Amino acid sequence: MVVGGAVADCLSKCGTSFVARSSSSSFYGIGLSLSPNSNLPCTIRPRRAVGLYVASLITNSDSFEVGRLIGSYGFMNVTSYSGLQSGMGMDYAVSEDIGSFKVQDIGEGNVTIRLYEGRVAQGPLRGTRVIFKVYPGKQVGGREADMMAANELNAHASLQSSPKDFCKHIQTLLGGFETKTGEQWLAFRDNGKYSAADYAKITSEKMAKVIAGGEQRMWNPFEQDQTIKRRRYFIIRLLHGAMRGLSYMHDNDRLHQSLGPASVVLNTVVEKDAVYLVPQLRDLAFSVDISYSQLEDRPNILSEGLWRRASAAGASSPLERRAFGIADDIFEAGLLFAYLAFIPFCQAGVMDSLSLRRLLENTFQLDLQAAREYCSADDRLLEAVKFLDLGDGAGWELLQAMLNRDYRGRPIAEAVVNHRFLSGTFL
Repeated sequence: MVVGGAVADCLSKCGTSFVARSSSSSFYGIGLSLSPNSNLPCTIRPRRAVGLYVASLITNSDSFEVGRLIGSYGFMNVTSYSGLQSGMGMDYAVSEDIGSFKVQDIGEGNVTIRLYEGRVAQGPLRGTRVIFKVYPGKQVGGREADMMAANELNAHASLQSSPKDFCKHIQTLLGGFETKTGEQWLAFRDNGKYSAADYAKITSEKMAKVIAGGEQRMWNPFEQDQTIKRRRYFIIRLLHGAMRGLSYMHDNDRLHQSLGPASVVLNTVVEKDAVYLVPQLRDLAFSVDISYSQLEDRPNILSEGLWRRASAAGASSPLERRAFGIADDIFEAGLLFAYLAFIPFCQAGVMDSLSLRRLLENTFQLDLQAAREYCSADDRLLEAVKFLDLGDGAGWELLQAMLNRDYRGRPIAEAVVNHRFLSGTFL
């Protein structure tokens, strides 16, 4: 999910290709220097020169074996708008204020990503399972696809520059290559094929089957209580891990800017295995560098919409813009929190991500107390209300803070990680 409808522009000064080609050893345009003869990933260390990294990633396509296609997905553009409108295209204008709060609408992006299974075929990491993320390339997806791929690689290389401290809650990039048709292939360590969106879909469908009556006679009160307790614990573990990943990104001068249920990959969706759950953030194609040196430069296409909204909110200095960007990620994380607090506890069809977002943003103008009163009157939403009621309303408290209408009042990611609701002590 992309705030502001922006796309990455990492290559505006240096060309349009991001992967090593034959005799070349550079990822053009993203400040990376690659070892063309190395088939093994190793440490990515920052050079003294600003923005450059030495990275011996796997850049030879022969070092990989590609398996079956496992799916595809696109990106959503989240853009400010001035009310519920229909028939609108992709180019939305920034809206006027509704009071002091801007609401948003959502449209489908233009670039479709394909995912393949695979493995490393050579070297010490031979046999390591990978997930290939395939960008269509300039010939099919236009310059936007190349820019997104380059920005994603740059973001991962930056975050992996200190491997000893690297956070386990962010996907690990092992390498990448370009095909003759211009497709950009990025290889990530395979730590799971499911996303938080998949998990929510699976659990809501289970709820629907139970309520439909086919399994109702087996749904005794004790079993129901145990299932709900496991679900609560699983979701808290999921949110805690995702927020730890976001905290790591912010501490290392990176915004996610595409955070949503599909952007959190899971190694299991089995609630009984929650103790083994390791959520990981992915989809960094729209990540923004918020180091102070970058904040003082002219915004690129990726960050243009973000900084325009920052200016509208009164954030003009580099310090204020940085704070706004972090708070913007926290807002999207709050919507992820709301999604996971509601969808898995409702039967399929009762609530979806867009309906929930509009309910919170438009109907209740981010007044979570009013939203709670509304939801508590709907029997279909009662389990979600009870979940957020834990700890004398600790869930509502945290959600209200993350969705604060004033960006200055939102907590940083580390504070969210340490909030009492995510400690799990109420379970």
